[in-house]
Amino acid sequence: MDCVREQARSAPRTQTVLGGTVRGGRPVVTLTIIALCIGSWLLQLATGGEWTQQLAFAPFIGEVEPYRFLTAAFLHSTGVFHILFNMYALWITGPFLEQMLGRVRFVALYVLAALGGSVGVLLLADPATQSWYTAVVGASGAVFGLFGAILLVLRRLGRNATQILVLIGINVAIGFIPGTNIAWQAHLGGLAVGLILGAGYAYAPKTRRTAWSVGVTVLVAVVLVALTVLKYSSVAPGYVAF
Repeated sequence: MDCVREQARSAPRTQTVLGGTVRGGRPVVTLTIIALCIGSWLLQLATGGEWTQQLAFAPFIGEVEPYRFLTAAFLHSTGVFHILFNMYALWITGPFLEQMLGRVRFVALYVLAALGGSVGVLLLADPATQSWYTAVVGASGAVFGLFGAILLVLRRLGRNATQILVLIGINVAIGFIPGTNIAWQAHLGGLAVGLILGAGYAYAPKTRRTAWSVGVTVLVAVVLVALTVLKYSSVAPGYVAF
């Protein structure tokens, strides 16, 4: 057994062009995220909305309960279409990115894009209007982050990215149609994060890929926190929940 373990450790690891470890089997991270979203959606239904109220994001409460910036990305509307679309979009983009970037960078991309979606909602909300108190849910911000990243990855690999570009355009446009009840602010926030991280991960110099990837990841995280702090510091105390 010790010999087997030693051989496994010393065996060369095949990597993708972008530095991800080539793995056989299922896309574990993508499937885990899908399972978490579905499990959370079932809890939303089973608790009659209580689960949603505890974890949904709204600008007025984000400062005192910051975990909502992320947990909202694992919630969906109770109608089946919302979660079906997001999980399908995750399934068609997640495995490819998980393989190309590796699990660590893929998790960082998904989490920061999800946070970016909530920050987008916060930045574009007006404390003097209902937008400051309207709860938002959904993995759409994170999904748009994957859209942005895969666009840059495909271009880096020299592949045709027209289809994903059209998909992004259509879904961004849908968010601005009156009556759709879609948080387009989250789409834009997640997309911006995905484009930045996608560029950083895809075009990192091969000899400094790890340092480059860590640097752009930390930079995006710091900017998101800074934007959040600046927004809340500019809001009168009466608009923040206590």
